[in-house]
Amino acid sequence: MAQRRGPWQVVSRQQVYDNRWIRLTHHEVINPAGQPGIYGTIHFKNQGIGVVPVDGEMHTYLVGQYRFALDAYSWEIPEGGGLVGTDPQAAAARELAEETGLRAARWQKMVEGELSNSVIDEQFIGFLAWDLAQGAAAPEPSEELRVQRLPLVEAFAMVEAGEIRDALSILTLQAIELLHLKDRLRPLLAT
Repeated sequence: MAQRRGPWQVVSRQQVYDNRWIRLTHHEVINPAGQPGIYGTIHFKNQGIGVVPVDGEMHTYLVGQYRFALDAYSWEIPEGGGLVGTDPQAAAARELAEETGLRAARWQKMVEGELSNSVIDEQFIGFLAWDLAQGAAAPEPSEELRVQRLPLVEAFAMVEAGEIRDALSILTLQAIELLHLKDRLRPLLAT
């Protein structure tokens, strides 16, 4: 008996791959048009977490690193993963401290959504953080990071120029830029 999944019918499913971050499942399906087919899904065990730290001089911090999956270097906001079902702000604070050494006293969620919902179920949350204190960074041993402090408006320009291509970074920075353009960012940071 096929199981319903919205307008789809799942005839069978087989777990193809599983590790501590993802699970890949192959589905035999009947699509909404009534035709047999296949569908592969990737389940993420973590949610994407990112944070744009802004200091008192309206500067932010970007993290540069080589991304294996892309075979390319990438400039991004401090980001990582937080276990699904755990406090996303705590995960963002952990990633910020690990990658940059920064701690933030003030936080605001800026964006939340799905990254590529046609085949993966990964959700993301992007934060703005301010009232910063500098400590020592402690990246994971597998990370080779460069941290760059720059004016926040330069990070906005990097998005516009295509120099920042990471979706979570783009979405979070653009949400903050919208506040900036509406003259609502500085008053928020003053609270």
